[in-house]
Amino acid sequence: MGSFATLDQFADRFAEASVLVRLDLNSPIEDGTVQDNRRFERHARTVSELAADGHRVICLAHQGRPGRDDFTHLDQHADVFSEHLDQQIAFVADVHGEDAVAAIEDADPGEVVLLDNVRMVEDELADREPAEHAESDLVSQLAAPADAYINDAYSAAHRTHASLVGFPYVLPAYAGRVMETEYEANSAIARRSFDGKVTMVLGGTKATDVIGVMDAIGDKVDRFCLGGIVGELFLRARGNPVGVDLPGEGTALFGEQWERNEETIRSMLEERGDQIRLPVDLAYVGEDGERAEVDVEDIDEKITPFPDVGTQTVRNYREEIVDSEAVFVKGALGLFEDERFSEGTVGVLEAIAETDCFSVVGGGDTSRAIGMYWLDEDSFSHVSIAGGAYIKALTGEPLVAIEVLEANEPE
Repeated sequence: MGSFATLDQFADRFAEASVLVRLDLNSPIEDGTVQDNRRFERHARTVSELAADGHRVICLAHQGRPGRDDFTHLDQHADVFSEHLDQQIAFVADVHGEDAVAAIEDADPGEVVLLDNVRMVEDELADREPAEHAESDLVSQLAAPADAYINDAYSAAHRTHASLVGFPYVLPAYAGRVMETEYEANSAIARRSFDGKVTMVLGGTKATDVIGVMDAIGDKVDRFCLGGIVGELFLRARGNPVGVDLPGEGTALFGEQWERNEETIRSMLEERGDQIRLPVDLAYVGEDGERAEVDVEDIDEKITPFPDVGTQTVRNYREEIVDSEAVFVKGALGLFEDERFSEGTVGVLEAIAETDCFSVVGGGDTSRAIGMYWLDEDSFSHVSIAGGAYIKALTGEPLVAIEVLEANEPE
């Protein structure tokens, strides 16, 4: 655990405080409607604890980025979050102006307020050092009527944004429950030593990210089990005619990532080939529209997409998992949203759930498969809600928002 202070220390020091709480409620938006997800549920633990103790809880959060379709106000987020808290959240259509300051000053003990999207003010995304963010209008105006600051937005902790790094310089600052538990679990591979085998299952579409993880922590992992885009790219480097974009796919998933990572992939295969497990078969859409499979060695030319690893590959990866003391997952092995191609991702998750090992499942897509296929989240040591921060934690890179909490730990 880092040296930052947590809610335990906050509870010892404050009673009925006005506290600013930074959350990450960034959510998918479908047809203009904010979708409920695991982030609301997780953050509700921190906010409920504070409200139950009689604190005035003023929440800060973001949604999307300026110029993108999902950049919007947080009024719907307040409604969704209210359902998880079992109390109505007061939404304020202001970030740090008079209405926001008044909301902090007028809040009653136990009341929860959600201010509007922090990215709607220029201060939030300004290119500044953390200490400079502390002097911004956003930070100074909200800090004035507040007693303390709590950062619970672990999934955004790698970003140097005002509401994430500025407040610890001007207010007593603490980590919320999400920040605390995510940091402890996700940094385990960099901080902890395990007596038995450590296995990492890597997939998804962002091959560059997971290749960076492999390159950074190869000495801490005994087995890498690959699928998804990264699996095909490694097969391509080995000489199998896969890992290439097909005409009409609409998105270049392979080409750019191959050019960027070819040298690293070939180096890994040469230096750490004994650590790396690759698919031995792949799944595709058969002529009847159902799932079909082909052995990798029988592929002479890639003429169809491979949206999942094959059955034998799942068996091989299960054997690695059940023989492991720790398993870390980043990225899905296939297009699990289509039940025909869920066998890779779900098969691996089921193996982990059945194994008595320390396990961390990271990445929004992969963790979503747990609920979609009725797996018990309690069967895993930790299911992360973070993406970019999870990647950085796996590689041991510092997270700036955590560094600021540590550097400004209350005395």
